Amino acid sequence: QVQLVESGGGLVQAGGSLRLSCVISGRTFSNYHGGWFRQAPGKEREFVAAINWNGDRIYYADSVKGRFTISRDNVENAVYLQMSSLKPEDTAVYYCAASRWMSDVRAYDVGAYNYWGQGTQVTVSS
Repeated sequence: QVQLVESGGGLVQAGGSLRLSCVISGRTFSNYHGGWFRQAPGKEREFVAAINWNGDRIYYADSVKGRFTISRDNVENAVYLQMSSLKPEDTAVYYCAASRWMSDVRAYDVGAYNYWGQGTQVTVSS
């Protein structure tokens, strides 16, 4: 059984920073690609960032490019999301996910991810 547990969410003022962590247990994380998604109230879950299994390919949503950085540590079985210059519109529940997508075009696809964490709330005040 694969389990993903996120941490690091919280309340921050606009312009501030947060670092989300996601630890994976039950599988060897180096066999999986990692992704971060978010869901604001009343909206669909949307892609934020993804990183392939060894970290040499990274993808971002246009809305977070230049502000967010995804990384991973396969020794620690973890994936991270460093968020800077946060805006009120970044407010959402953030989810980490694991996938074994075969084509990188699927990195952006919610349906390509097999395992999900429970989510961590990020609130950015103006």
